[in-house]
Amino acid sequence: MVGLIVKTGHAPLQRERTLTGLLRRGERLHQQGTQASARLSRWRGVLFLIGLLVTVSLYRLGEYAAGNWSLVLFLIGFLTIAAYHNRLEQRIHRLGLWTGVKRAHLTRLRLEWQALPPCRPVSAEGHLYARDIDLLGPHSLMHLLDTSTSTQGRERLASWLLEQPPAEQAWNNRQRLVRELARLAIFRDRLTVEALRMGEAEINGQRIAAVLQHHVHLPYLHILLPVQALLAVTTLGLGFAALLNLLPAYWMLSFGLYALIFLQTDQGEELLEHAVGLHHEVEKLGTVLLFLEQRARKPGSALGETCRALAAPGTAPSALTRHLAQVLHGVSVKAHPLVHLALNALCPWDLFFTFRLQQFQHRLQALLPLWLDGLAEVEAASALATFAYLHPSYTWPTPVKTVRLSGTELGHPLIQPGHRVTNSVTLTGLGTIHLVTGSNMSGKSTFLRTIGINLCLAQAGAPVCAAHFEWTWSRLVCCIRVDDSLDAGLSFFYAEVKRLKTILTATEEKAAPPALFLIDEIFKGTNNRERLIGSRAYIEGLARGNGYGLVTTHDLELTDLEQSIPGLTNSHFQETVSAGTLEFDYTLRPGPCPTTNALRIMELEGLPTRPPLNP
Repeated sequence: MVGLIVKTGHAPLQRERTLTGLLRRGERLHQQGTQASARLSRWRGVLFLIGLLVTVSLYRLGEYAAGNWSLVLFLIGFLTIAAYHNRLEQRIHRLGLWTGVKRAHLTRLRLEWQALPPCRPVSAEGHLYARDIDLLGPHSLMHLLDTSTSTQGRERLASWLLEQPPAEQAWNNRQRLVRELARLAIFRDRLTVEALRMGEAEINGQRIAAVLQHHVHLPYLHILLPVQALLAVTTLGLGFAALLNLLPAYWMLSFGLYALIFLQTDQGEELLEHAVGLHHEVEKLGTVLLFLEQRARKPGSALGETCRALAAPGTAPSALTRHLAQVLHGVSVKAHPLVHLALNALCPWDLFFTFRLQQFQHRLQALLPLWLDGLAEVEAASALATFAYLHPSYTWPTPVKTVRLSGTELGHPLIQPGHRVTNSVTLTGLGTIHLVTGSNMSGKSTFLRTIGINLCLAQAGAPVCAAHFEWTWSRLVCCIRVDDSLDAGLSFFYAEVKRLKTILTATEEKAAPPALFLIDEIFKGTNNRERLIGSRAYIEGLARGNGYGLVTTHDLELTDLEQSIPGLTNSHFQETVSAGTLEFDYTLRPGPCPTTNALRIMELEGLPTRPPLNP
């Protein structure tokens, strides 16, 4: 294994310059558009006042024909300018959203975490590597990658990172889509802009699907609705006749019967309560689906194959969701009690929209999951494609059949390029173990996370932060960040033992893909003597299993395992002392570590390192 320190390359700087130039151009155009909009607003006001004065003056002079012509001409001019102004405002709004997308790309490239959109939660309690290698949470890989605008897109992206390894054919299809979208920057940005144009709230597909799957048993709805509609029409007719003194107040009889049926029957309250306020999300979903529909008909493309369900004959997803949004908009009147009561007094409002909603349930129940699945696939792939676009120097990984992981100039994608140190690593064959020793703060834990996070990127279908990367499909298991648990009554050492047992069990599964284990400071929660005994036995057990990986330790006594375990190789990180301070180059070197630094670090922080003299 060879350690290298990498310097910032030309490709990231070029991408940053490109994004900065686009952002400045967008901001300049936005400013010019805002100024033009302000001028149009003033001209609209001036035109209105001139038209009003001219028209009124002509009428006062008795020139009624001229006044009529003046009114028509000024009204046409005013409406023309208003229509143009509205289109200009829409373009300004789109331009503002587009510059926001480019600004987010730039912050992702620069790893400016505070400027990124807030990290949305993804649950992965008890996962075998998510917390160890910073996949989820603030300042994580998921935080960096996630550009989705729907819950399905976010969850699909998270599943690609958390549920590994994937089926080989699924991975091939996924990476083909990611590579195709990486070249379609305009498509990716427009997909985000189209969603944001309808509001910042994300599309909650689970809630929409829940409404369509929530069936309410109303067996007499097909009878109640026409009866109530007939009574409502009769009441309006009789009421109008009574108002004109053509008939007595017979409308009170029909209205009384209408009200009695309304109060004594189920109006679909249970279904309507679930649907209130959902029309905004459905409108947003329809807008995004319309954008995808227009690009789903391109034959032979990975995008077209992914969106095949949107172009199926006899279905028009955007039109159907638009009509569903109109129905849900009518349902949302329930949020305004007085208006809701008045509308139901005039007509069977709730019954009608319950009937319409049930029609959509029967029609869309099987189609909506397909549409949401296609949207989730495109959004997750678009997130990885954006990552690939922002890092043109990253390499596309290559899966191999033999048990192997080889990375050249492997770096951590969550570390700034100017501070990132790359190392090369090669693991070949089952039972291969690299025992990494080194001083405190020398880079052992970061190196393990570098391997783990790049493996996750590779198996998700994304490029990796390396000059070259090839691997075999592997189950990643880690013991890097383990905590005690007061709720579960687990001490730190016992939590570590349980995690190590899970890893060892994973290596005993012979029928599954090999396990890649990354273990940091093995058995650090117990005393030195028992740690050495337990570590020797555990590493020997790992060497016999269906796995390969790295183990770090401070115990230099374990390095002699290289003599008894054929697949074990020693390597180390170390430090140098310069001007009384410790300096680290974070470069991996072969062999056991020749130095230690715990006492030196304690001295630098002012802690005692020698026992006091006996007076």
